[in-house]
Amino acid sequence: MLRMSDELKERVRQRYAEAALGVKGGGGGCGGTSCCGSGSEAQKVDLTGGSYSEEEKGALPEAAVDASLGCGNPTALATLSPGEAVLDLGSGGGIDVLLSARRVSPGGKAYGLDMTDEMLALARENQAKAGVENAQFLKGEIEDVPLPDGQVDVVISNCVINLSTDKPKVISEAFRVLKPGGRFAVSDVVFLGSKKNLTESVLRETEAWTGCVSGAMEKDEYEEILEAAGFEDVSVEVTNVYDPETVERLSGPEEVEALRRVPAASAFVRARKPLA
Repeated sequence: MLRMSDELKERVRQRYAEAALGVKGGGGGCGGTSCCGSGSEAQKVDLTGGSYSEEEKGALPEAAVDASLGCGNPTALATLSPGEAVLDLGSGGGIDVLLSARRVSPGGKAYGLDMTDEMLALARENQAKAGVENAQFLKGEIEDVPLPDGQVDVVISNCVINLSTDKPKVISEAFRVLKPGGRFAVSDVVFLGSKKNLTESVLRETEAWTGCVSGAMEKDEYEEILEAAGFEDVSVEVTNVYDPETVERLSGPEEVEALRRVPAASAFVRARKPLA
């Protein structure tokens, strides 16, 4: 029997495999949305807030844009420079890796890490179509990054850490692979308040919506985990608070009101690994 964490990982893997195959089959992925839901009844909610410019999207293969399942644009908050190395946790169809690779060229490199074979295949196809040579897609889990200590200057991610069943391990792995002075710059979903004030039914539905499986952390909890891992200059900047009425699966006004009291939101999460 699968442990709960293994079962959740498998559900995430299946969801992203279906999204990748949908893009390759011409049916579209989620088109810049988080296609949370179950089965074929995927609920499409735009969590990105229009973070990607038309210029950015126009410079990439359509399949890379269609396969984007994020809640923001981490490449917009990570100030990248030529010669730097970047790691994208949960790289999906490759949109953030390809954008980053161009910004760190010449001399830099962008790594994409994903556990889904179908997404990795799609990302490598998009890389070939885009003609980006300084990118590499790796298979693995964000809780166990297959890179050595101090390998990268920047860690980015786009609405993926909230999917993990062991978020402190993800953060500690990001800290490990960063060089001294390296930056952590991710887009993610957070709750603005205590989840203790939400009913179990609301949590089940908001998990399906914002996290698709395992749901979001509280804003304060995110900050505490980063600091506990050793990061400094920690900040969680809210960029888009979601209207609970867009969560179509909420069954009644009490649940909508509960989510108004403890809203979910997209956020830019920043931190830095100390130099010493």
